[in-house]
Amino acid sequence: MRWKKTLQLVDVHCEGEVGKVITGGVIDLPGATMLEKMNYINQVDDSLRRLVVQEPRGCLQASVNLLLPPTRPEADAGFIVLQADRAHPMSGSNCICVVTALLELGMVEMREPETTVVLDTPAGLVTAYARCDNGRCVSVSLDMVPAFVEALDVAFETSERGLVRADIAYGGVYYALIDAAPLGLTIAPENARELATLGTSFKNAINDQIRVQHPCYPDIDSIAYVMFRHRLTPTSYQTCTTLPPGRVDRSPCGTGSSANLAVLHARGEAQVGSELESHSIIGGRFDITLRDAGELAGRAVVHPRVTGRAWVYGFHQIGVDPDDPLAEGFMLSDTWGADLANMMRQSRA
Repeated sequence: MRWKKTLQLVDVHCEGEVGKVITGGVIDLPGATMLEKMNYINQVDDSLRRLVVQEPRGCLQASVNLLLPPTRPEADAGFIVLQADRAHPMSGSNCICVVTALLELGMVEMREPETTVVLDTPAGLVTAYARCDNGRCVSVSLDMVPAFVEALDVAFETSERGLVRADIAYGGVYYALIDAAPLGLTIAPENARELATLGTSFKNAINDQIRVQHPCYPDIDSIAYVMFRHRLTPTSYQTCTTLPPGRVDRSPCGTGSSANLAVLHARGEAQVGSELESHSIIGGRFDITLRDAGELAGRAVVHPRVTGRAWVYGFHQIGVDPDDPLAEGFMLSDTWGADLANMMRQSRA
């Protein structure tokens, strides 16, 4: 065996959403901040993301989290989320996977009954409070980055459903939050393909018609995901985040639920101390708390806390043979969805 690159990964899932963690094989990336390191992946060298996410070593249904040394002294570790389309600044389910892996592998010392872990992400610092018992990380509560509303009830034109309305909000990345029922959609496992296809198409349409830009991080300037939602009770939602190039989040989605909480606060339906349940398409649950509210760069923001669970289920090592013609990975539309060609064009732009 004569690999020219070797990576060690831990297999983790959060309520069914796979968030593998690279624990060895990458020392660091260029950049003074985690955001600059993420931009290096997206703008300069995308080979690592393609290696671990694309076939034959990866798959559409998994995120891969790259652990890096923190760029801020108060943080225990830094990480960047690698997904099918690009590197992303933040993800609640992936944060929970990373914290669980750090503690259960002993990379950060576990203290019972609670361990505090500070993560350095491209979207800012995230503080995690892990409930620990008998050597196990039982659950993780995340103090998420400030969430805010960009616009409420915005109309955009779609080829499939005509004029559609969405709330645009930021919860670590930008979301378009769309009520499922008015579109005749039901969030259920048998409808995942339809939801994924519509969500991907809607995302492209929104980004063509609506401009966004984070007030503190100008490089965060597009809507990353469409989240379909259905209100179950006054304090409970079923959610379905759609991810390019065409799949749905298996978890209730921490950043999307944070964005939804910001929308509820802007509408006067949630106040400091309010609690919200988010349920996924397969029945997983996150508990969302509005722990504080304030202002950021002139915008009203909320400070959400997201609580969920993750499980380590395996370990593996991957490598690249210097003669392997598929070292950069590949994607096919039978698995990766009908929007694959559009995504590939955007990645080469």
